[in-house]
Amino acid sequence: MSVGAVIRSRVRAAVRRPGRPARSARPRPLTPEEAEDRALLLRLLSLLLQYPDGELATARPVLAAAVEALAPSDAAAHLADFTGWFTAREPEALERHYVEMFDLRRRSGLYLTYYLHGDTRRRGMALLTLAQRYRAAGWDTGGGELPDHLPVVLEFAALAGPRAGEAPMRQHRRGLELIHHALADADSPYQHVLAALLTLLPPSTEADLRAVAELAAQGPPAEDVGLDPYGAYGAGEFAPPGAFVPPGQAPPTLMPPLSTPEGPR
Repeated sequence: MSVGAVIRSRVRAAVRRPGRPARSARPRPLTPEEAEDRALLLRLLSLLLQYPDGELATARPVLAAAVEALAPSDAAAHLADFTGWFTAREPEALERHYVEMFDLRRRSGLYLTYYLHGDTRRRGMALLTLAQRYRAAGWDTGGGELPDHLPVVLEFAALAGPRAGEAPMRQHRRGLELIHHALADADSPYQHVLAALLTLLPPSTEADLRAVAELAAQGPPAEDVGLDPYGAYGAGEFAPPGAFVPPGQAPPTLMPPLSTPEGPR
């Protein structure tokens, strides 16, 4: 069964049970009921950020009912604003809008490592590390999308829980802020989905806000030609557990001389 089908089946099951308040991030451990509510919210976010194909368009009444079942909260209010628009549009219009927002605009693309590393070789290592995190947790994404695609990241967060599962969300907080700003600037209703997601994360710091402004003005990093393409894991430094560290570069092969002191052979 595909990731999308698994999520949809869980959302349908969740609609049949009474709604409970959606909780925001808390320093204390969540109770089992709070963790279940948070997982449901993350799965709704994941679904609503997927391409609105025929299956998802057909499931819109189910998704809207799931949002309505959430108890009042900032996240629920944002999602209600979105589903009101989402359920009223023609499927073809939804598809066009999605492509315009997420496929044709770099500042609102859903591939999170791009905002941190740009189109550099370091991004490849970040993708590998993220895929290793999923495998270590026993989760197979099915290979349909890159591991940094936001709906994939959100589904992992729902499955693995607030601490380990939401770590990639926290790591890419600034990229999520930039996506939200870009969608708001474009007056896209998808801004409400990102706003709902941001309510689950700790408040932005002043450093976060400065970094987002700089990222919006300058864009993500460019390739550093001639520097270590694998990031900061050089001499005297340590990679995090599970990270792939490539072997050192082999010395160049020496070619024999073409001539001798006595002249050409």
